[in-house]
Amino acid sequence: MDFYDLDLNDDVLDALDAMNFTTCTPIQEHTIPPLLEGRDLIGVAQTGTGKTAAYLLPILSMLSDGGFPDDAINCIIMSPTRELAQQIDQAMEGFSYYVPVSSVAVYGGNDGIRYEQERRGLSLGADVVIATPGRLISHISLGNVDLSRTSFFILDEADRMLDMGFYDDIMQIVKQLPENRQTIMFSATMPDKIQKLASNILHDPVEVRLAVNKPAEKIVQTAYVCYETQKLGIIKNLFSETKPERVIIFSSSKMKVKEIAAAFKRMKLNVGEMHSDLDQSQRDVVMREFKSGRIDILVATDIVSRGIDIDDIRLVINYDAPRDCEDYVHRIGRTARAGADGCAITFVSVDDQSRFAAIEEFIGREVFKLPLPAEVGEGPEYNPKKNSGRPKGHRNRKNGHRNEKSSSGNHGKPRNGKIHRKGNRHQGNKPQA
Repeated sequence: MDFYDLDLNDDVLDALDAMNFTTCTPIQEHTIPPLLEGRDLIGVAQTGTGKTAAYLLPILSMLSDGGFPDDAINCIIMSPTRELAQQIDQAMEGFSYYVPVSSVAVYGGNDGIRYEQERRGLSLGADVVIATPGRLISHISLGNVDLSRTSFFILDEADRMLDMGFYDDIMQIVKQLPENRQTIMFSATMPDKIQKLASNILHDPVEVRLAVNKPAEKIVQTAYVCYETQKLGIIKNLFSETKPERVIIFSSSKMKVKEIAAAFKRMKLNVGEMHSDLDQSQRDVVMREFKSGRIDILVATDIVSRGIDIDDIRLVINYDAPRDCEDYVHRIGRTARAGADGCAITFVSVDDQSRFAAIEEFIGREVFKLPLPAEVGEGPEYNPKKNSGRPKGHRNRKNGHRNEKSSSGNHGKPRNGKIHRKGNRHQGNKPQA
């Protein structure tokens, strides 16, 4: 379906033209019409399907049509992480280029100057506020924000927010909102806790579901069955003949990420690392360097497995097999985006075999096991039924003790204190896609 087939405001369509966006993705095609009708909605689709535009475009269209107070916060968009909040803010700048709508991004990890800029933006009544739960709660508790006239409430990556323990924060924010509002939830999965949240905050919602357990068809999925001590040797072999570019490597913990990054630096690889020990300014620098191509390999925890919009990732390596099947889909979904090709490789240690077999069952296919490079030696047999060690931290139901077997083996804002107002159609500069 073409965007012109939807009842979007002309100013929004002008911005889409400038960004060379013409055709809707399936999630956009099925969600934008009911949202324009004012319906509550829950959308279930994996990352990389165009969910951000699916809610931003109709919201901007309705705000552009008018009828909303100039001095009120008209829309709240909740994000589980700072990185996703920044990405939504960037998309907002492009989509609202020709729309007289103001926005402010509100997220933690910043200094006092940034906090004061956020406070000013909130007090002036930005049309759209993009926020992480903790930071918005902080502003609410200090009386910096009035949500009593908010018309739209959006939860992006709702399942991730609940996984991170934000349920109480979300409900506290909901209490500040008027009953007569339009509520929109997007989630990559639909567990019971999401259904409970939806029943509490949505009214007669439209439900749109796309397959969430099927990675993109263009992702070439492979695995190495190996011992923990063989993993670095496999990487060295992979990158010995071809220079690595646009590679993300996921690991299970921030300590492991640091160890891997240090080992890569000793191998003279151009690497950056992303984990929760970095403050916001450090994360921003790393992501900017990676997106610009000045960093070839990004080693990260699952902080970047969801919602980070980088379209040209060529290779994803799961240095440690993901703990959850859904996390596998999200991790490898960083590649083969926007119709491109991509590869995903998973290292499967002995303790990870039963977990990886569950992933194969979840995605409905067997992942091809590559032979190990000769120089690393022979690996273990792939026998998930035999090698069925529990994941680290799994509690034994019989005696209440934890099984300590390790699965590893040893992710327009205010400028100069003012709300950024987008330019008008007569300005010469066009937004970048």
